[in-house]
Amino acid sequence: MILSVSRRTDIPAFFSDWFYNRIKEGKVYVRNPMNPHKISSITLSPDNIDCIVFWTKNPSESFISNLKYLDELRIPYYFQFTITSYNKNIECNVPKKNEIIEKFIILSNKIGKEKTIWRYDPIFFNETYTLDYHKKYFLYLLEHLNQYTEKCIFSYIDIYKKIKRNIDSQNIIKLNENNEIEIASFMSQAVKEYGISLETCSEKIDLQSFGIKKGHCIDNNLINKITGKKFDLKKDKNQRLECGCVESIDIGTYNTCKHNCIYCYANWNQKLNTNYNPDSLLLCSEIKADDIICEKKIKKLTLLQDELPFD
Repeated sequence: MILSVSRRTDIPAFFSDWFYNRIKEGKVYVRNPMNPHKISSITLSPDNIDCIVFWTKNPSESFISNLKYLDELRIPYYFQFTITSYNKNIECNVPKKNEIIEKFIILSNKIGKEKTIWRYDPIFFNETYTLDYHKKYFLYLLEHLNQYTEKCIFSYIDIYKKIKRNIDSQNIIKLNENNEIEIASFMSQAVKEYGISLETCSEKIDLQSFGIKKGHCIDNNLINKITGKKFDLKKDKNQRLECGCVESIDIGTYNTCKHNCIYCYANWNQKLNTNYNPDSLLLCSEIKADDIICEKKIKKLTLLQDELPFD
């Protein structure tokens, strides 16, 4: 299986002890977001985990240092690492950008730039965050990160009903198609100088004329490359139509991320679930009397070829 850690919360930033305890114990419980009393029990043995995709804005030092444990277990992984240009009125508890840039560099030097993917998303406009603002600070970040990544993924904001209340005070608006094309064209030209590929995340708009592909954040090609195997990976039917990700199992919990970014679809409730116990099988939750626990059947990934000829 491919493990997603996690679209629902920033586990590398806030829940390092819990995650490594789950790996060491070889088991995790995950509540069904649509049916909270239904809990899946998932076996996390190295034989079951083909690859882990981490999602983060600021992995803790302990999380990075303990990656050696995954290396010892020969569990492959890579990171989706978000660094935007927004200030604390948008990303309330994200540290200063220079601190995050330094963390990105440390991680890249440790695991390799091909496994450290830079996300610049979501892109939106308001009175402060204009087209010119994004151009200026995208270049600033690119100049600092270009030696430490091979890919940048971006998206335009989706204004879901559940986040609208959070973003209304900032007068956030979606880009129109002309704006989308203009900023994509600019970013495309900017990354060419450094040989970095540029991809979109779950976007309908076709930007291939600018050399921008539709992205796969949980990426079959990258997974095959870093594992040295060729899996027959299928598109994740549980994600949006425009999402190119392959199937994965997410072990996170919504409304637990302490970054409190106002645009985040995974953190729509301002009253965060803070019931954190690093020894619990559930993230920020405990078993209740009316919970139903079922063993999740792990479908073994199909191998098309045992090994690929990567150097």
